Amino acid sequence: MRLLTPEEGEKAVRLARKAIETYLSKKEVSKDRLEGVFSEKRGVFTTLTKHGELRGCIGFPYPIKRLDEAIIDSAISAATQDPRFPPVRLEEMDEIEVEVTVLTPPEKLSVPPEERAKAIEVGRHGLMVVYGPYSGLLLPQVAVEYGMDEEEFLTHTCLKAGLPPDCWLMEGVEVYTFEGQIFKEVEPRGKVVEVDMRSCSI
Repeated sequence: MRLLTPEEGEKAVRLARKAIETYLSKKEVSKDRLEGVFSEKRGVFTTLTKHGELRGCIGFPYPIKRLDEAIIDSAISAATQDPRFPPVRLEEMDEIEVEVTVLTPPEKLSVPPEERAKAIEVGRHGLMVVYGPYSGLLLPQVAVEYGMDEEEFLTHTCLKAGLPPDCWLMEGVEVYTFEGQIFKEVEPRGKVVEVDMRSCSI
């Protein structure tokens, strides 16, 4: 699975912003479709930040939709459906930076539970914890932004799933890793850059 070029990354972020603003202003879901990599099924998350604080983040861990369609749907959902925040207002978009993370398919860790922390690389891997009906996902950038080590990253992913913090040490709990290619605006409507979290990791 090839990586996106910087030009494609910029298109992804512009597509996400346009989808949000079209929906907030007209209550219409954008029908924009792009060619090339955007026609491939990819997992993707859209993250919104306002003055450095999270304002919404929703996406698709698995490649179940075309990338362009997944970007549009995740962007609108991040702005309007994240239960942690009130819906974004159109006028807020002047203060919000848009970030798109394109994911590789999640891969199940096949090591014993006590060795899971050693199999994770902060700055490279995102995590998903699954146990029965419970699941939680944290993107690769979360561990870096909050200065977590591998065990802390696993603990917080368990908590995100609504499970005990040490559930990653339990048999029967599944832990998946994935990688993400991150593109974000440096300021609202501004230049789009690719972020390499491995160069930022502790």
